[in-house]
Amino acid sequence: MTVAVHRAEAGGRTAAAPHPAAPAPLAPRARLWPSFAAVYRAQLSRARVARIPLLFVATFQSVGIMIMMRGVVHAGDGEAARSVVAGSSVLVVAFVALNLLAQYFGQLRASGGLDHYATLPVPPASVVLGAAAAYASFTVPGTLFTAVVGCVLFHLTVVNLWVLAAVIPLAGAALSGLGAALGLLASRQELATLFGQLGMSAALLLGVLPPSHMPAPVSWARDALPSTYGVEALARTFAGSGTHWAAVGADLAVCAAVGVVSLAVATRAYRRAASR
Repeated sequence: MTVAVHRAEAGGRTAAAPHPAAPAPLAPRARLWPSFAAVYRAQLSRARVARIPLLFVATFQSVGIMIMMRGVVHAGDGEAARSVVAGSSVLVVAFVALNLLAQYFGQLRASGGLDHYATLPVPPASVVLGAAAAYASFTVPGTLFTAVVGCVLFHLTVVNLWVLAAVIPLAGAALSGLGAALGLLASRQELATLFGQLGMSAALLLGVLPPSHMPAPVSWARDALPSTYGVEALARTFAGSGTHWAAVGADLAVCAAVGVVSLAVATRAYRRAASR
């Protein structure tokens, strides 16, 4: 009897269902700025080999435009000379940050490459910002070289070229956001390439030519293009000691505001494209 009771108790203990284990806590989602730094480093290392030849092309193109314009524009501190040098310098930023970035995101969307980034535990804004910053970083040496060569060709002062430290990132942010948005919103990769080329052409035509020589409708289009505010900010500094710094600051503020808006639009477009 006693043995039977012990066996029944043992069987009851064996048949009892074990308590379910508590689920392991999920890791916290990556924060914006550490994720941005990781994406930036990855994009910089991947694009370094492929983009350096294209940066050379962008710089050579801008210097070639200045040499061509030197045949019809007089050297010296005039509006035309300032516009040619400033517009050609910012054109390097437009070629890389707007044109190439539109093509890059258009290709990512067409090939399904956005699925890779969508699986990463990083905020969408860090992907857009990291790629935009990496592409904009390639424009620094070409823009500086173009500006120095232009000042020598057109006999302009170089004392205020330090303002490029503000013009490049702010104009680059505005154009990178625009390029990323164009690439992500385009329904086909060919359209992304077309939009990037049209944007760069607009930056060339509306940035290099003096604004006072343009008809009113073209001037309105120029005012709508964010790169022209970077051009104006740089062109004003060629006046040397007579530079109107308040106007320079206002132009850079417009670039910063457009950069925030365009990057926000690109981030929203990235979320929409990655969720499909």
